[in-house]
Amino acid sequence: MAGQGIQKPQVFAKAIEAFGRNPLIVCHNDADGLSAGVILKKALERRGMVPAIRIVGKGENAYSEEFQAELAKGTHEGLILTDVGTSAKLSVTGPAVIIDHHVPTGLPDGATVISGIEDQPIPTSSLLAYRCAQSAGAADGLLWLAAIGIIGDMAENDGFAEMEAARAFGITALRKAASLVNAPRRSASGDASPAFALLEKADGPKAVLSGEHPETEELLAAKAEVNRDLEAARKIGPKIVGDVAVIRFHSPCQIHPLVAQAWRGRLKDKIVIAVNGGYRPGWVHFAARTATNRDLIAFFAEHRPPGAGEQYGNGHRAASGGALHIDDWNQFVRSVGFGPDLEIHEKAAA
Repeated sequence: MAGQGIQKPQVFAKAIEAFGRNPLIVCHNDADGLSAGVILKKALERRGMVPAIRIVGKGENAYSEEFQAELAKGTHEGLILTDVGTSAKLSVTGPAVIIDHHVPTGLPDGATVISGIEDQPIPTSSLLAYRCAQSAGAADGLLWLAAIGIIGDMAENDGFAEMEAARAFGITALRKAASLVNAPRRSASGDASPAFALLEKADGPKAVLSGEHPETEELLAAKAEVNRDLEAARKIGPKIVGDVAVIRFHSPCQIHPLVAQAWRGRLKDKIVIAVNGGYRPGWVHFAARTATNRDLIAFFAEHRPPGAGEQYGNGHRAASGGALHIDDWNQFVRSVGFGPDLEIHEKAAA
């Protein structure tokens, strides 16, 4: 893909030369995206800029018409999107940089796309952001943030040299901090701004956990909320047709990726899809994981219903998912081979 415009982190310093003093950073709301956002914010500040932050919230997609319209109305002098995917639907004008590790659905015109999709192992967005900060000479003290994102995206054991170096911060503290930072975006509110603020204030994982900052208490409350719903959902057994297993439940919390990951280890010969009919009214959200060699991006493309949008079938070959309107979900699940018992109806999902 390099010939199609994908670049390495070394081009970052050159790319941001086109930025003005007030750029905007858009980041995902999980540990990897938040860590990447904080790294990039600090790096730009060290280069004399005053970046604003926009965290992609519950049910949002950075490439939806609504989100792109919001960006187009902004007065930012440069744009960075990180950990939100890469799409040709980026429609803003002006200098833009995408820093991301997901499989691109397309490459936008006029943007610098920094990705490790061709690397093995594929670096997380936070690790790419750290390497970008290094290229700009602004990475001092930010390694622990990259480690938070690496652990949050379950890439701790992928062999990254930076992760090995970050173990000096205390691997237990890093793991606990990553779990805590991931909690708010999974809560019913989906508000990850306290997690971003905490990462920005803290000087390491132990400070994240210490309680010296008030955001830690907010994150602990979110974690308890998520754990209650997760415990209930884990008691629900799968329904299986062929090589696909579906676990369906109803929660306002974003626990479907956690449920899918838990069942992935128990159903190693299946595509596991955890389905949440209660996350957002009128929508069905789902997460898919597999321990097989099946390409989930290709699987979802094969069964794509006509009404599917940007929030469908993205991610990674072994970790994908998305969101569908209820009618589209019902069509998808029939396409896979399931019967009416896995269809969802408006009344039940409201």
